[in-house]
Amino acid sequence: MPSQRKTRMTHTPGTTPADAPPPARSADPVDAPDGVAAWLIRLLKGVAIGVGFILPGLSGGVLAVIFKVYGPMIAFLANLRHKFWANVRYFIPVGIGAVIGVVLFSIVVAAAFGRYEAAFVCLFIGFVIGTFPSLWRQAGRRGRATKHWVILGVSALAILAIMIVGGQASLQVPPSIPVWFGSGALIGLGVIVPGMSPSNFLIYLGLYDKMAEGIKDLDLTVSVPLFLGLVACVLAFAKAADWAFDRHYAGMYHFILGTVIGSSLAIFPTVVFTAEALEKSGLGLGAFLAFCGAMLAAGVFASWLFSKVEDRYSSEREAIETSR
Repeated sequence: MPSQRKTRMTHTPGTTPADAPPPARSADPVDAPDGVAAWLIRLLKGVAIGVGFILPGLSGGVLAVIFKVYGPMIAFLANLRHKFWANVRYFIPVGIGAVIGVVLFSIVVAAAFGRYEAAFVCLFIGFVIGTFPSLWRQAGRRGRATKHWVILGVSALAILAIMIVGGQASLQVPPSIPVWFGSGALIGLGVIVPGMSPSNFLIYLGLYDKMAEGIKDLDLTVSVPLFLGLVACVLAFAKAADWAFDRHYAGMYHFILGTVIGSSLAIFPTVVFTAEALEKSGLGLGAFLAFCGAMLAAGVFASWLFSKVEDRYSSEREAIETSR
């Protein structure tokens, strides 16, 4: 009997004993039975993810993790030929929903950027500022040396100085197809570089509300070059960004954090606290400052709450990307 027990309990590594139950297999969501309810659920998930991609401080990628879409998406992109049509069928409602989300939020932005443009800029900058603690923790995940403090400080001061000088020169970029292509590339950079906030630069250049207006009106001269610029940037720089973060993780993250801090600070003297913004609001100085401060605080608090959720799912997202 002892010898029998020993024989049954030992087996070749990588094989399963004859009397052991088969290992549990995780179900692939693209193989699950589909129906109207499941299709609509994926559509609604896509709407939320689409809003996350263009709302400052909100991460569409993290929303994709929360809604269990990120894993299947990464698996599909890693091997396009595997279950191609099943994946296409699965992601069609997600894609449609993402487009709807972008258009719906563009309508909100177009309506907001009017009389109270400065206050809503404060709200959006608050969304960005609320992500600072999460980005700070992310930057120090692999250690933080003196040189990384230098990188953060120099990048923040440099972008702050550049944007303030440009603001004093009343820098406004007139919209055009090449400009929208470049804006799409900037958004694409935000897709492949974690923590980057393209919205800061689009707001600073006076393009964010015009972009939203063009998307709202389904203007192909805006949406098409934006999309092409985004795709071109992702295809051109995805591997370079992956290499840079692999070799210089802490340096890259501290550089990004510095640019986000510097660009956020530069928005206030160049876009928010200007005589033109005060006059457009029709408010007294005290009411104007109070309104802007309240919107800023609301944005910071909402973004901080979301960053807590983002931290909760960050390990899951990293595990997915590593397995890719």
